[in-house]
Amino acid sequence: MNPQKNGEKSKMVTGTIVTIAGGILWGVSGVCGQYMFQNKGVTASWLVSVRLVVAGLLMLCYYFLTDREQTLAIWKSKRDRRDVIIYGLLGMLPCQYAYFQTIEWSNAGTATVIQYLGPALIVIWVCFRTKRMPTLQEITGVILAVIGVFLIATHGNPTSLALSGRALLMGLASAVSVAIYTLEPARLQKKYDTPLILAWGMTIGGVALTLISRPWTAKGIQADAEMFAALAFVIVFGTMAGFSLYMTGVKLIGSVKASLYACMEPVSSMILTVLWMKVNFTTPDLIGTLLVIATIIILAIPTKKNR
Repeated sequence: MNPQKNGEKSKMVTGTIVTIAGGILWGVSGVCGQYMFQNKGVTASWLVSVRLVVAGLLMLCYYFLTDREQTLAIWKSKRDRRDVIIYGLLGMLPCQYAYFQTIEWSNAGTATVIQYLGPALIVIWVCFRTKRMPTLQEITGVILAVIGVFLIATHGNPTSLALSGRALLMGLASAVSVAIYTLEPARLQKKYDTPLILAWGMTIGGVALTLISRPWTAKGIQADAEMFAALAFVIVFGTMAGFSLYMTGVKLIGSVKASLYACMEPVSSMILTVLWMKVNFTTPDLIGTLLVIATIIILAIPTKKNR
């Protein structure tokens, strides 16, 4: 057997597994966020500030203790400095804030599905950047994604919204930020460990949001054992582990495939939103969700050219 082919297959399998695992952790994390919004007086700006700063600093501490030289190397190059700051401020920060704000204004299942317009946007951007026409497969996927989000947003009636306008706009913003978040660090990932890039991105984005939202002034938060347990899951598993697994998947199998295989996020989020948060989804919601998931599956199927 060809060792090179075996190595590529192993790389693809590993990338797929870690991406799916990251997607599941993200889905659970979103529902934990909804739980804190509804029951513990937490706001999206507070949660995202704490989440990014704590997770980012913990990861940076690990790198400082294990490899201080590599930890600081990213700041020695002007281009690297620029890219990591852009990643933190335009990728990580809006990706997290828009997603959790959409959850606060709607629910975790809906927010996650709308966010999954991201893969369709990535396909459009890749076609534009490489100056090629989209394939029939890609066109079909994008159309299904748009129809799916349309059904979720309007329940099939274009004259009314089934969720608030601000929730829909913020959800669409989260989809755009997912595309930026996925594509922006590609060059940095060739030079530095993915978790290190994440650590700096989280810290930069978290500090920026903290200065704006000032979470220490928040009132009405019910800080009990349940709140801290949910917060710990969001930080450790939904942030540090989830993002590291996903971005490792991006490095192994590419941004397009990684964003598609992470479809376990809307699936796990939708299931938990129904079972744990007792949110009732209508038939248009479920059809819209299936169409978005179908988009991910269609775009993940390799074409003859790529087989």
